[in-house]
Amino acid sequence: MNRYKQIESEILQATNIVITSHKSADGDSVGSSLGLLYFIEKLGKKAIVCHPDKAPDFLDILDLSSIMLMTDEPEKVTAVFQQADLIFCLDYNATDRVGPEMQALLEAATCKKIMIDHHLNPQEFPTIVVSETAASSTAQLIIELIEQSGHGDLLDAKIGTPLYVGILTDTGSFRFSSVQPRTHELLAKLLSAGVQHHLIHEALNDTNTVNRLRLQGYAMSEKMEIMDPYKVAIISLTKEELEKYQYKKGDTDNLANLALSIKGMKAAIVFSERDGMMKISFRSKGKENPVNVMATEHFNGGGHANAAGGASELSVTETLEKIKNLVPLYFSEG
Repeated sequence: MNRYKQIESEILQATNIVITSHKSADGDSVGSSLGLLYFIEKLGKKAIVCHPDKAPDFLDILDLSSIMLMTDEPEKVTAVFQQADLIFCLDYNATDRVGPEMQALLEAATCKKIMIDHHLNPQEFPTIVVSETAASSTAQLIIELIEQSGHGDLLDAKIGTPLYVGILTDTGSFRFSSVQPRTHELLAKLLSAGVQHHLIHEALNDTNTVNRLRLQGYAMSEKMEIMDPYKVAIISLTKEELEKYQYKKGDTDNLANLALSIKGMKAAIVFSERDGMMKISFRSKGKENPVNVMATEHFNGGGHANAAGGASELSVTETLEKIKNLVPLYFSEG
């Protein structure tokens, strides 16, 4: 029995299924969770999606009402975990990625756990592991689950739309090297199932607010520093600067990609002061310029070779100085 048939079997045997994903929700975590939820429902079973925190506003194009949040309903989430007989762990490879509150519930649960993920170095806590680091996204792996368990006929627009969003956002609109021929084969299946891709692109790209554009413009014009010998762009934003532009979650998400779009740029590092610490986003181009190593070794983070995240408890000035000192150690000149 292949892993996907095994997962199907576990779904059909379970009574109380819980779908989880990582803290700081993104398109792939939300898209894969909802796609799996709708697939499970098509199999005639019920499931509950429990996430650590709220998704960014741009994902309002999806129906987020079925996602129970640890931040909003901790008692209900606790009860759901205690009753679970099957837990899905989507788009994360270690229990601490769900935040300390949900991590305690996850580790206390004695039921079977299934990891479906595409990040490096997965922990060995689940019962069943689908870890495909070459996959573009976890959403792509959910489509593989549907297809390879023999239920491709169940794919429809409801299931396919969040999965398309997951792949779209985690591949930078299909620009990253993680996009393989298989990715496009599965995307074609989603379009054949009725997914309106042009409406998704429109909904995701035409959602800017005036404050978001002004914040991004300020960041690019006033706060971007370029370490020219290494072709690395760095943007730092203080709490006061975010507040000046009435920052909302997701407003800075595209800054690293904007900086990376500069001709000849190898990498972009963006950090902002939020929740009492510096949240850092790393982006780069090419196999020769990985950023996940720096994120892991110095900023308690990690991720993909060209897209990673981290955090710093230093001040804005100290974090900026630390990054500038590290750049020559991780990037060559020229």
